[in-house]
Amino acid sequence: MNTPAFDISDLKQFDEPANLLKALSHPIRLCIVRGLMRKKKCNVSYMQECLDLPQSTVSQHLQKLRSAGIVATERNGLEVNYVLADQRIEQIIPILFGEDDCES
Repeated sequence: MNTPAFDISDLKQFDEPANLLKALSHPIRLCIVRGLMRKKKCNVSYMQECLDLPQSTVSQHLQKLRSAGIVATERNGLEVNYVLADQRIEQIIPILFGEDDCES
């Protein structure tokens, strides 16, 4: 029995991947994710400095990425660092930007 190419019987299966792509669909968030791939982890202050954006703006973008499960936090005393939390991102971003652009 062949599975049809377009099967809408279980649209729920598309919710999570669609939400992942929505969270990535902003230039600043893509920049943050690619930066985390290169640096492995960093704090909001470092990102703010690199992006030349207000801390509140960077934090809002990080919250969207965190809500989608793309990034997570690691606490070291008072410092909070962000890291990539979804392994699929490490496959998606190099496809979008090319392999050499995403290596540290």
